[in-house]
Formats: sequence, structure tokens, C-alpha cells
Amino acid sequence: MLKYFNSILIILLLALIGGCSGNKATSQNNLYYDVGERQGIERLVDAFIQRIGQDETILPYFAKSSVSHFRAGFIEHFCDVVGGPCQYQGDTMKDIHTGMSINEASFNRIVELLILAMEDVDISYPVQNRILARLALLRSEVIHI
Repeated sequence: MLKYFNSILIILLLALIGGCSGNKATSQNNLYYDVGERQGIERLVDAFIQRIGQDETILPYFAKSSVSHFRAGFIEHFCDVVGGPCQYQGDTMKDIHTGMSINEASFNRIVELLILAMEDVDISYPVQNRILARLALLRSEVIHI
């Protein structure tokens, strides 16, 4: 009887573990929750904008930009990238960055500013790495176009 009970217990535990790990909605949204949901994203974007505004190398790329338009678009895009409930409907990264002639050094600098902004709002290093891994997929749509 004890052997039978142990077998059932193991099967139930495996089903429970499998059910938890297979929950796509939860696993997709973990990063969104890890950055503090919408409020955390807004804090990060505001810190990022502050960093851009103080950087002599990057600020010229934004000379003709509307800060409020950039903020709203980046919040939606970032929310989408980290698996939040947002669906970015703006221009593609390629469309936005075509003609800006962003070079390797400037691209790397903007990444540094984003990392500093993430540190400003106390996003942990493991979460930063997960964010950067997702954003890195967009690199070819931003640089040298």
C-alpha cells in the first residue's frame, strides 16, 4: 500500500511541476514583473531619458525628437519586449533608425546608458542581462542603416 501511495505522490508532483513550468503566460511575463511592471518600465525609461539628456555623444541623435513622443513609444516598445501586456504598434526599429548612421561606438554608448539607467532604478544584474539579451536581437535594425 505504501509503495502505491508513493507512486501516486510522485506522479502528482511531476504533474504539478510540469504544469507550472509549462505555463507559457507566466513564464513569458516573468521579465515584465521583474522590471516592476508598467510603473517600473516608466521609471526605467525616465532614468534612461535623463542619461541621454546628459550625454554629449548620444544627445545629438535626439536633437529633432520629441521627448514625450520618444518616452511614450519606448515605454510601449519596452513593455512589449519584456513580455508585458503591451503590443507595440509604432514604426519598426529599422524605420526609426534609417538614416541616423548610428555607428558601433554610439550603439555601445546607448547600451551603456541603458545599463546605467537600469542601475539607477535598482534592476538586478540577472534581470538586466535578460533584458539586454532580448534587446540585442534588434541590433541589426539600429546600427549602420
